[in-house]
Amino acid sequence: MIPSSQGTLTGWGNTAPSRATIKRPRNASEVSEVIGSAAHHVIARGLGRSYGDPAQSAGGTVIDNRGLGQRSIIDPDTGTITLGAGVSLDELLREAIPAGYFVPVTPGTRQVTLGGAIAADIHGKNHHVDGSFMDHIEALTLVTPSGTFTISPTQDSELFWATAGGMGLSGVIVEATLRLIPIETSSVLVDTERFEDIDALMDAMVTGDHHYRYSVAWVDCMAKGARLGRGVLTRGDHASADQVPLDKPRLQPPGSPKLAIPFTAPKGLLNKYSIAAFNEAWFRKAPKHKDGEVQSLSTFFHPLDGVSMWNRLHGPRGFLQYQFVVPDAASHIVPQAMALLSRRSVPSFLAVLKRFGKGNSGLLSFPTAGWTLALDIPLGAGHASAVLDELDELIAEAGGRIYLAKDSRLSPHLIPTMYPKLEQFQAVCDRVDPGQKLGSDLSRRLNLRG
Repeated sequence: MIPSSQGTLTGWGNTAPSRATIKRPRNASEVSEVIGSAAHHVIARGLGRSYGDPAQSAGGTVIDNRGLGQRSIIDPDTGTITLGAGVSLDELLREAIPAGYFVPVTPGTRQVTLGGAIAADIHGKNHHVDGSFMDHIEALTLVTPSGTFTISPTQDSELFWATAGGMGLSGVIVEATLRLIPIETSSVLVDTERFEDIDALMDAMVTGDHHYRYSVAWVDCMAKGARLGRGVLTRGDHASADQVPLDKPRLQPPGSPKLAIPFTAPKGLLNKYSIAAFNEAWFRKAPKHKDGEVQSLSTFFHPLDGVSMWNRLHGPRGFLQYQFVVPDAASHIVPQAMALLSRRSVPSFLAVLKRFGKGNSGLLSFPTAGWTLALDIPLGAGHASAVLDELDELIAEAGGRIYLAKDSRLSPHLIPTMYPKLEQFQAVCDRVDPGQKLGSDLSRRLNLRG
């Protein structure tokens, strides 16, 4: 018997809450049974770290993939491991790091499942070197309304690349084989540099990022005038055994959160004044230049995982995350976006700038060569809605796109422009799901299935 429950998952744009049936199958056969018995609108859900509605299906069926927790041991000859879609990166790293391996790509949190990482084709600080998550998947098992498929870059590659960043609409991912990367220590050697304006920061990233495997910049979107986009650039690579002090643990797995936010911050605590003050303090705290600092993997990659319930800092209204990418030829959009936010007094608690390398063959995969900026914006902040609508148009016109895994408010008319392979994606989905049984609040809001 497949465990199930009822839960309220409300889709964006719905006028009233609509309850979804939540199922937790334990294998491919049970996933197939759930899909076959559902009336319509089935979508898989992992640990709920998407900022919008891609894993919600109001009035439909949500498959909780955490029941898919099987995993093999790491193959010492190839560095590969086969995992169930419900295994989190946190669980994987607790086994992989002591064995001398790390995930090839990680976002800013370990609390995502393998299935979610594939469905969003996640990226990290090393896209300019290693690409995105699907570039390291050797094969995966996918359950669709038409049957169960084992696919890879060479076996039904069309379906494989429709699944890359496909937001779960090509089928339910059951398991996958992932290539890990070898490491000698659980430390990173980090170089930090502070820049007084966005032009200097971007120039440094263009000329120097290729010397590092990992690169990310925090930028101040509240600064104005000559200080616009001032930032702190941190770049690094895995430390070898002889680069780490003898008193440092060699291969230490990630620990549990050491801090917890005990209550939800009062409404209005995060506003343009408090965020501007925080940004000023954060900028001044960073060293002007520091090389070779030894940091743990957790500190460098997943700082927020050390704080439980950190989202409470955003208050009862919460926040939205907005992330876009534009090609190198449209790099001017980055400072233009910052200037627009600053001029309209739309605060961003956290703004992160990275460079992307060449994108892969994913039909709806987000990364493409150029610049990506991610913003955390408090809900109800100033003229945020109108400003983001204006930015959407600028980004689409420049050949850029919005990250679907984080979207909660994009207009559907821009999707074909931002994702020119949309019709190809729809054709692949129609092949394995001709009745459009798979669907989410996101797919209906943006008309992703046509």
